[in-house]
Amino acid sequence: MSAAKQDRQQVIREIVTSRTVASQEELRQLLVERGWEVTQSTLSRDMRDLRLARVPTAAGTRYTTADSSSPNAERATLESIFPQFFARLDTMREFLVVRTKTAGAQPIAEAIDAEDNPDILGTIAGENTILIICRSEAARDRAAKRLLALARR
Repeated sequence: MSAAKQDRQQVIREIVTSRTVASQEELRQLLVERGWEVTQSTLSRDMRDLRLARVPTAAGTRYTTADSSSPNAERATLESIFPQFFARLDTMREFLVVRTKTAGAQPIAEAIDAEDNPDILGTIAGENTILIICRSEAARDRAAKRLLALARR
């Protein structure tokens, strides 16, 4: 990755963790104010690389990162993002496989892990697929039932 790209993505990360950004165009304008002229396609690639997710909050929709650690950043809750990204759920033994819309797997897996659910040992996430490892088939059934209820919200 080029130094310019790293610097630009660091600025994007700083912007979305320090303030509410509701749209890609708003983010592009904030980058221009900081001296970064970017095209929409470059910004889209950067947002995908950074795994930014658009999540609903009490104050409205905003972009956030799955690893937001800023005190001003609102961490996405499972209840707020699962219905937005959910596509399909499959089960097998102690496993759940959740299919999401593009770029939905990472923020959902982060939200699942943050809940510290005793039925769930952990998650592995790609771009649009999450493997959820449960303690037992009964635990899998409880987790699946909850996720499907969230998907219907």
